[in-house]
Amino acid sequence: MIKSVDQLQNEIEIRNFPLRIISTVPSQTELLSDLGLDKEVVGITKFCIHPNSWFRDKQRIGGTKNLNFDKICSLLPDLIIANKEENDKNQIDALRIKFPVWVSDIKSMEDALKMILEISRITNRIDAGLEIVRDCKTEFEKLQSIKIRYSCAYLIWKNPIMTIGGDTFISNMMYHAGLTNVFSDRDRYPEISLSDLKNKKPDVIILSSEPYHFKEKDIAELQTSLPGIRIIIADGELFSWYGSRMIKAPSYFMTLRDIINSAL
Repeated sequence: MIKSVDQLQNEIEIRNFPLRIISTVPSQTELLSDLGLDKEVVGITKFCIHPNSWFRDKQRIGGTKNLNFDKICSLLPDLIIANKEENDKNQIDALRIKFPVWVSDIKSMEDALKMILEISRITNRIDAGLEIVRDCKTEFEKLQSIKIRYSCAYLIWKNPIMTIGGDTFISNMMYHAGLTNVFSDRDRYPEISLSDLKNKKPDVIILSSEPYHFKEKDIAELQTSLPGIRIIIADGELFSWYGSRMIKAPSYFMTLRDIINSAL
């Protein structure tokens, strides 16, 4: 019997190392692939785009907030891996009645590393998990050389304008990238106005590629109302995916800072 406590402090028990895993979160799906669980993962969401081979071939079990209960049951999972924020609580609670469900709750890089280690342990991939964690730490150590911090507003939605609060994983990634979240006094994903952006006077505004896919025309529209503020589009996956993709984030953050430096 394998026992674990997830990041919501729920105790779960698995009879043995799981052979039929379902992932309901894109970033954790990619992690499972990098842990070498190709045969064990039997179901993923329609938003689990990495790796591409899984996106093409694995059974889809709905969206992150609209899971197909019947499909999940038909796959007979012996472990479901979910997330507090990305999944619907009522759906996860319903699945928990029938299956072991391990739920992550990620607000920082430290939370993410703990998640990686525990998932790798309960899936019998601890060596691969330790390697991913070591690589993440090695890459993030390179960011310690950053001395100058820029104030930043990070936008995730257009109509209405939405940003990220200080209690989010994205805000923590901004900190590591040398960016100070000007809306760190807000919680989760608040709606804001153009006036709010003007009043905060950030050095730079980042438009994320997800969940809303900002484009160059959005920069032009905002620049009209916010002259003098540098506005750029950034890869949202490298700010918000808290699995093995974190290994790629530090080098991207350094490149992004070079772009900001050249404009300020």
